[in-house]
Amino acid sequence: MANKILSNPTNLQVLYEDNHLIAINKRPGDIVQGDKTGDMPLSEVVKLYLKEKYNKPGNVYLGVAHRLDRPTSGIVVFAKTSKALPRLNKLFAEKKTTKTYWAVVKNIPAKDVDTLVHWLKRNPKQNKSYAHPKEVDGSKKAILDYRLIKKLDNYYLLEIDLLTGRHHQIRAQLSAIGCTIKGDLKYGFDRSNKDASIHLHARHLSFVHPVKNEVLNLTAAPPQDPVWDACV
Repeated sequence: MANKILSNPTNLQVLYEDNHLIAINKRPGDIVQGDKTGDMPLSEVVKLYLKEKYNKPGNVYLGVAHRLDRPTSGIVVFAKTSKALPRLNKLFAEKKTTKTYWAVVKNIPAKDVDTLVHWLKRNPKQNKSYAHPKEVDGSKKAILDYRLIKKLDNYYLLEIDLLTGRHHQIRAQLSAIGCTIKGDLKYGFDRSNKDASIHLHARHLSFVHPVKNEVLNLTAAPPQDPVWDACV
């Protein structure tokens, strides 16, 4: 997926920054950390941004504490100091963050509000997770809460509180109840979005600042397109 952000770090959507953290509204198509594609990751773009903004000589420190799937948009938080990174890692590892997502789906769910519990088993070769109603060998328990918050002309907007952090969890669990996310071919949607994105967005993130010890509440606007624009 082409990504103009990579050649111009000043285009970064910075949601929050202090001496220890920087939070970015990730565009669909950005990879958070380098992978086998060799594409320039968001982490390196943020380093360039910091280097230019503060006229820093030499290498810029930046720690990756969590990730979003490449076709997904929304909040990603990086650590700017070696003091903040292990503390931030611990917050995410111990589920001491509150994560809320928006998902645009084609089919209306059976209930307006519900808790989904599945057992997810990852297939590394396919880079896909399969949702099972009961525990199977090698599976991990996955839990999310969702609520229907808006009916669009052809789609439905769900707000999701992620209670566990499994591989492709929201995508797999919504697909399992017949509510595949717009553009998500991998999980059963009938066609891709033109830019290869999917309509899944990390909307809110809340946690206690790992150094300042105060609550940080972050909100990110979804990407601009006719469907997302109808959601806001």
